[in-house]
Amino acid sequence: MSENIDLTMVAPIEDTFDAETSERVAPSELDRKINEHFAGAVVRKDLVKAVKGNAIVPSYVLEYLLGQYAASDDEATIEAGIDKVRDILAQHYVHRNESELVKSKIKERGRYRIIDKVSVTLNEKDDVYHASFANLGISSVVVDSATVIAHQKMLVGGVWCLCDVEYFHAEDARVSPWILGSLKPIQMSNFDFDEYLGARTKFTTDEWIDLLIQSIGFNPEMFGRRGKLLQLVRLIPFVERNYNLVELGPKGTGKSHIYSEFSPHGMLISGGEVTVPKLFVNNANSRLGLVGYWDVVAFDEFAGKKKRTDKALVDIMKNYMANKSFSRGVETLGAEASMVFVGNTSHTVPYMLKHSDLFDELPESYHDPAYLDRLHFYIPGWEVDTIRSEMFSTGYGFVVDYIAEVLRSMRNVDYSDRYHKHFTLGSDISTRDRDGIHKTFSGLMKLLYPHDQATTAEVEEVLRFAIEGRKRVKDQILRIDATMTAVNFGYDSLGGGWSAVTTLEEDEYPTHYHRPRSAASTGETSAETEVSVASVAAAPSAPAAGPVEAELFQGQRDFVENQRGISYETLLMPYLRNATEIELHDPYIRMNHQGRNLVELLALIAAAKDPADEITVNLFTVLDEDPEHQMKQLRMLNDIVQGAAQQGIKVNVAKDPGGHDRWMRTDTGWRINLGRGLDIFQKSDSGWFDFGTSRQEFRQVRAFGVTYLRNRVGQP
Repeated sequence: MSENIDLTMVAPIEDTFDAETSERVAPSELDRKINEHFAGAVVRKDLVKAVKGNAIVPSYVLEYLLGQYAASDDEATIEAGIDKVRDILAQHYVHRNESELVKSKIKERGRYRIIDKVSVTLNEKDDVYHASFANLGISSVVVDSATVIAHQKMLVGGVWCLCDVEYFHAEDARVSPWILGSLKPIQMSNFDFDEYLGARTKFTTDEWIDLLIQSIGFNPEMFGRRGKLLQLVRLIPFVERNYNLVELGPKGTGKSHIYSEFSPHGMLISGGEVTVPKLFVNNANSRLGLVGYWDVVAFDEFAGKKKRTDKALVDIMKNYMANKSFSRGVETLGAEASMVFVGNTSHTVPYMLKHSDLFDELPESYHDPAYLDRLHFYIPGWEVDTIRSEMFSTGYGFVVDYIAEVLRSMRNVDYSDRYHKHFTLGSDISTRDRDGIHKTFSGLMKLLYPHDQATTAEVEEVLRFAIEGRKRVKDQILRIDATMTAVNFGYDSLGGGWSAVTTLEEDEYPTHYHRPRSAASTGETSAETEVSVASVAAAPSAPAAGPVEAELFQGQRDFVENQRGISYETLLMPYLRNATEIELHDPYIRMNHQGRNLVELLALIAAAKDPADEITVNLFTVLDEDPEHQMKQLRMLNDIVQGAAQQGIKVNVAKDPGGHDRWMRTDTGWRINLGRGLDIFQKSDSGWFDFGTSRQEFRQVRAFGVTYLRNRVGQP
């Protein structure tokens, strides 16, 4: 029996990419401009990875330190600053496995400075506040009330701080020997907003967007305009009060990164599960929950149909998302925290559109029109690329703590009316739809045009984007609830002319997107889905142009070295069409070109099937014995698996029990013995301008043979 290969053991590339080993490039014109107008408030983003090492510390903590010592475009100053920050981390950051050593230093020296996450609880019995240090592992440290009042987030979730901890042993065993000498949260104390607005006028819109993209750690050259806007929508909850955002998409696209690393004002709840007392209010002690202390509360891994949910939590959350308030007994309390829900999808977009809806992955209690209607924007996570090392920025961006404070200060202003002098929304757009559009529009305008100097075309771009995000929510609700009224999303220009707005998936898959509402909103939905799935499995779709199955060749075919005109399209695809499960044994999927061969075959399979169908490919291969090469191989296979999943192909990777033979088998009864496996083409270094790079038919092959055998379905 073969052993599955666990691709999750591969650390994400963003965690293993060492900025010090990347090629240093001269600062761009944009970088020089950034340093000129935001001196002291920016940092080179790759430095974070250069200093982080194995410290489990948020990026904003590191950037705070880098902003103190390495905020410069002078290489000598930067290197000296990096050394200083490394020294600070080495001397003062508390690793859990070194906590006893640090405690010893505090005892022996009497006072010692540390970097740790501090949380505070109220000891009602003694009427004092007690601090706990997450990594140091000490608790019951007395904190004065003034410190707690000044930094109330320590009461909920904890705050990263620079602390001076003292040690004094008393005879009374009830008295903790640990004393908090001083505490300084790692965040900015002030900034000049007028200077921020003045500096914004020095940048074009494209330059400013690129600056924001670099600030969240990405290379803007790796994204198109739409891709950049999708990334920036993730920031709206920080700049807009009570903003409700959802993002569902494939794994590895960085959905939760911003909410855990970008701002000290955001709280990421891992696992997506939380209680009413923790989130809203604890009736037992009247203590406010997370929404009372954080600007953004994000739920990671929110998707999962089988996840247990608390009906009371869902109900109070719906009320809070709609009315910005929640009840505690007879008292109604308000809060300003934005709510973000991120989760992974397991099906392609056309599959979800054909068989269910784009909210299909949510837990059952949240797959509710009343809850979904509270969402202001749906980020189509399937449009966001899987994070790769080359996507990270080596340019300059805002120190996270600086931009976090800027965005927080702008929560007090409203830009939702900035389109009124140019456009009007469609008359049948409901109040709740308008609220969603307005909040997204306001948030993006504050991010892109805080100086309030956008052209008509720029305002229109933001308005269309805001409408699309709300339309994606509403169109899916219409599939679930037949009582909801359909809406004509669009806007009128004051100069005359109606502009309708569509979603990208609506344009790509109109047949599946515009499924009759009765099929998705009546009690017949699940039954129809079952019939549809069964029919897909039982009846193969119509084959593409090519030889019919009865005429397919059986037997041995041999090819000579340097032969051209051969491709997987003609060699393999006629035998793979209509198969829903394919087994591939090839021990040599190790090098990049071998991975490319596999991707090209999977791409042909994806192109030949209906976009709404899914195919399983079971790959059996052998891991490289060299540890370094094996890690690269696993990363490559992981990337292939994720990329294939986005095209409706589920690739399962396991160790080949044979280890040498190369062959394929389909659930339609074909076995193909592959002499060289998929590695039939000669190596070429001619680059992208070689025709063989684009078409396999133009490549020369090695000598190889293929045998086609026809078996009855189910026969080995």
